[in-house]
Order: sequence, then structure tokens, then C-alpha cells
Amino acid sequence: MFDLTGKVALITGASRGIGKGIALAFAKQGADIVINYLHHTEEASRVVEEIRSLGRNADMFMGDVADENNVKEMFAFVKKEFGRLDILVNNAGISQAKDIFEMSLADWERVMNINLTTAFLCSKYAMEMMKEQNSGRIISLASQAGQREALFGHVHYAASKSGILAMNKTLARTGAPHNITVNSIAPGVIFTDFTKAVHTDEEVEELRNSIPLGLGKVEDVAAAAVYLASDEARYVTGATIDVNGGSYIH
Repeated sequence: MFDLTGKVALITGASRGIGKGIALAFAKQGADIVINYLHHTEEASRVVEEIRSLGRNADMFMGDVADENNVKEMFAFVKKEFGRLDILVNNAGISQAKDIFEMSLADWERVMNINLTTAFLCSKYAMEMMKEQNSGRIISLASQAGQREALFGHVHYAASKSGILAMNKTLARTGAPHNITVNSIAPGVIFTDFTKAVHTDEEVEELRNSIPLGLGKVEDVAAAAVYLASDEARYVTGATIDVNGGSYIH
């Protein structure tokens, strides 16, 4: 069940955090993995080695997935080295705590580019490859912030994640005739280095106490991604899986 043997997966922003967790979960289910990263070469190398230790083929590609030329080069690399692409996970993303009255246009554009434009570009080039194969899975990491109000000072983050949800619903119709499913995962508060970077210890504890099931783990999100990437999810498209511990129920 949820067997990914023989599949090739590309995960963006996968040198650490949720992206790393998804990469390892896919590898444990039999997939070969391409790690995309931009800044953390040592961490990406360690992820690749860990995947190879599981007996799977793995490689990494350094590139800014908000830059179309980099994206083109990355997909050419995947095709050359692996011959196909079965699964794309749009995971690359950032946040920034800044009130709208202090937020510059450059701040807005940076978050929108890294969170939303990257998903658009990677989905576009992935779908071109998958269309030739007449099969594929695209999974994008959204957020409960795209479904409800975000925490104070994250208006651009919320807007970018809401954009992913709308984009994927539309792409699901585009992909369906080619057996390409397009889905989203909307995590709540998942405890990662990213969480620690944008919240104080006091805020983390307050969040933990406010969520019925407490803070989530990377493995919780990875499990949802494994399902959506598998053959068992072949009839699921345009959907959003909430992984939020009950912090937002709708």
C-alpha cells in the first residue's frame, strides 16, 4: 500500500524541514529522489546520502525556482539523469513577520515569488513532462493561513498560500485528461526550524496549547504527501488535505 517503487520525485526546498521529511518518506516507499535547494548545500548533501543509504537513487540540483531559467535547467537535469518525472512536490517557501504598514513592495514580491511563482513555474514544466508520459502527481504545500486569517503581520504569506489553493484547483482540470492529479496540503503549525525562526518560544508554547492535537510533526505532513503521490490517490484531484491537528476545521 502506498508503494512508490519505480517513481521519480522532485521536491523543491528539500534540504531541511518539511521538504526533507517528504523526500525521506518517499524514498522509504521506493521512490528515487531529486532534491532541489538554494542555500544549504551541506544539508542537501546529507539528505541525498541518507536517501542513498535506503537503497534509492538520489541527486540534488541547486537553483532558484523563482527564476524560470533555473527551473528549465532543473527539469532538463531531471530528464537527463532520471529519464522521467512522476511526482513534483512544490515545497519551497518563506514567511516574514511584518505589518502591512511596514511592508514594502519588495517584501510583498519576495514572498509571493518564493511561495507562489515557484509553484507556478515548477508545475508548468512538470506538467509538460508528465503530459508526455500521460501520468503524474503534483502536490503543493499551502497552509491553513491560505484558508483563514493568518497571524498578525503575515498578509503576503496568507495571500501566496491562498493563491496556491486556487491555482491547484484550476490545474487539476488541466491535468485530468492526461492522468495528472494536482492537489494541495494545508499544514497547520508544524514544529520545524522554520517555526522556531518565525516564532518566539513563548509563541510556540501558546500555539501548542491552542491546538486540540498539539503541534504537528514533519512526519504528519509527509504521510499526507505519500498518500497523494501513490496509486491509491489516483481518483483524488483538486483537493486539499488539512494537516492541522484540529486548529482549523471547516
